[in-house]
Amino acid sequence: MTSELGTADHPLRVAIIGSGPAGFYTADHLLKQSDVHVQVDMFDRLPTPFGLVRFGVAPDHQKIKNVTRVFDRIAQRETFRFFGDVQVGKDISLTDLSQHFHQICFATGAETDRRMGIPGEDLTRSHTATEFVAWFNGHPDYRDHQFDFSAERVAVVGVGNVAVDVARILCRTPDELAETDIADHALEALSQSKVREVTMLGRRGPLQAAFTNPEVRELGELPGADIHISPEDVCLDSLSQSELENADDDTLQKKVAILENFAQRPREGKERLLTLRFLVSPTELIAGDDGGVRTIRIISNELISDAGKLRPRATEQTEELPVDLVFRSVGYRGLPVEGLPFHESWGVIPNESGRVTDPQTGRPARGMYVSGWIKRGPTGVIGTNKKDGTETGGAMLEDAGSSSVLDPAHPDPSVLDTLVRVRQPHLVNYDDWSRLDALEQSRGEADGRPRVKFTSRAEMRAALTD
Repeated sequence: MTSELGTADHPLRVAIIGSGPAGFYTADHLLKQSDVHVQVDMFDRLPTPFGLVRFGVAPDHQKIKNVTRVFDRIAQRETFRFFGDVQVGKDISLTDLSQHFHQICFATGAETDRRMGIPGEDLTRSHTATEFVAWFNGHPDYRDHQFDFSAERVAVVGVGNVAVDVARILCRTPDELAETDIADHALEALSQSKVREVTMLGRRGPLQAAFTNPEVRELGELPGADIHISPEDVCLDSLSQSELENADDDTLQKKVAILENFAQRPREGKERLLTLRFLVSPTELIAGDDGGVRTIRIISNELISDAGKLRPRATEQTEELPVDLVFRSVGYRGLPVEGLPFHESWGVIPNESGRVTDPQTGRPARGMYVSGWIKRGPTGVIGTNKKDGTETGGAMLEDAGSSSVLDPAHPDPSVLDTLVRVRQPHLVNYDDWSRLDALEQSRGEADGRPRVKFTSRAEMRAALTD
C-alpha cells in the first residue's frame, strides 16, 4: 500500500454491486484489514440486502438463513454503507461510480435461467424455477406472477438443489408451510394446491445428480408425500459403477445408498407422490386443448465417456408423460454489465482471480473486479462464496498496494451520498433495513412464524414512513 492510499486521511474507497453472500464476504475481507483503511459502499437494486439468502433459500430451510447474522455484523461497521433500491446502470452509471471509487466489484450473481431449447418451452404453465422460487420467497419483481395450482401433475426438469427445493415446496402440506417465512401470497395459493404428482427429471444418472445428500435425503422425510424411484433407475451402468469405485470420498456411496433406500420403499398412501427419474431428457412440451402444457415428451439417455467426463447421449427410446405444469431448473447464467466484457457462452464476466480481464489481451481492467457466480459461474453453496470473496478481496488489496486503481475525482463519501439521493430519493440504507427486519419479525411473531415479509417496494416505503 502506498504511503497515502489506504490511510485514515485517504481511505481506499470501494463500491460493491450486489448484497448477496459474495458481496458481503468480499466486503468482510476488505474491512477486517488492520493496516489498511477501507470504506465500502454496497449497492443493490432491491430495497433489502442478502440476495439469494433472502430470495433463493427455501422458506423451510431457516437454519441456512442464519448466515445473515454474519452479514449483519459486517454491515454494522462504521466504514460500511448500504444503498438499497439503487440500480447500477439506471439510477447510477458505471461512469458515475468511477468518479467516486478507487475500485468497483460486481457481485451480481447469475440472474437468469438457462433454457432447455425445446419446442413448447414457452407454453402456458411452463415456468422457470427462478420465477417460482422468487415468487414464494416474496421477491418484489415476482410477487404478481401467477401459477396454476389446479394442476395435478407437475414435472420439474433438473435434479440440482434448486429443483429439489421446488419439488419439496410443492409437496409440503399447508400446515408445514404456515410455520415458515414463505410469502403470504404464496402460502394462500399453495394452500389451495391440487398438485398430487411431482416428477423430477434428470438427464444423467443418479450418481451424477447435482443435488447434495442432505437435500435429497429430506425428500424421503416429507409427511405429505411418498417418495418413489424405480429399481432400474438406481441401477448403475458400468461407467458410473467405475466412477463410484474410483471416488476418493464416500459422498457418492452415501448418495447411492439414499436412492437405493428410496427404491425399496413401499407406498404409504400419502396425499402426494414424488418420483425421481434419471437418464431422461425433455424433447418437447405439447399443448392441450386450452393451449397450455398437457404432455412432456422425454427421451431416454445413455452415458458415454467424453474426454474423461460422463455425458448423456440420446437413445431412440421416447415416452410421453401427462403433465399440467412444468418448472425447468437446468442451470443459471449471469447477465452482461454495460461497460464490462462478457463471456456469452459461459454467462460470466471474464476474470483472473477476480480481476476483470479483456478477453482478447487477457489484461486486467483497472479498478474492476467480480466475485461470486458472475465470477465463477453458478456452482457451490453459500459458503463457497467466502473463498471467492477472500480471493477477490486479496486481489483488490494487492492492486491498491501497487496503486493500480481508479483515480476518482470525488472520493468524498458525502458527495456520492448526495448524488444517489438525488437520483433515487427512495433509497434504503442499512438503518432502514434494520427497521424493516424488526417489523417483519414482529409481524410473524403472533403466528409463530420467523417473519412475515414485505413483498413490494410500496409496502416497504409505507412501513418506513409510519
